[in-house]
Amino acid sequence: MRILVVGANGTVGQAVARALSARHDIVTAGRSGGDITVDLMQAQSVSAMYQKLGTLDAVVACAGHVHFGPVATMTPEQFRKGLDDKLMGQVNLVLLGMAHVADGGSFTLTSGVLDRDPVRQGANAAAVNGAIGGFVKAAAIEMPRGIRINAVSPGLLEESEKKYEGFFPGHEPVSSARVGLAYVKSVEGALTGQVFAVG
Repeated sequence: MRILVVGANGTVGQAVARALSARHDIVTAGRSGGDITVDLMQAQSVSAMYQKLGTLDAVVACAGHVHFGPVATMTPEQFRKGLDDKLMGQVNLVLLGMAHVADGGSFTLTSGVLDRDPVRQGANAAAVNGAIGGFVKAAAIEMPRGIRINAVSPGLLEESEKKYEGFFPGHEPVSSARVGLAYVKSVEGALTGQVFAVG
């Protein structure tokens, strides 16, 4: 299969590329690097990327940022960061990419643990993750031409434990290999409308 991995330079994206590259042709994309550059928040950029790439068998999104901060002092502008970036960026990939995905192909989005196991300062992340899961479940019943759509919801990765030290008290980190397998399940399997939780 020819698979586009957006955000392939990130921790999750690297795990996905490792898990899929032995059996598939991987095309990488990102805001600042990869085989092709794309800004998911800009519809024109997403459309231009798809036009350059042609037909794909699968699209995997591992990109997007959210705002971490206390609810008591969070501004609407800060909250919108996650909505515009992680949520709409991935939704843009789907809405603008359906015509470029082959019959029976798939989209795999990325949410995260915080909508099911919240932490302090994680309200924006929790809201965005929950919205991604809701979008996937609802979009699955309308996807054309047998195209599937799922999301992977990883816990705190072992490689990210130091970066987020203190933010995830009591959370057991998960290995990138386990996370990668969830994306394999989504891309190579037959399920749709699912959120695959890891950790």
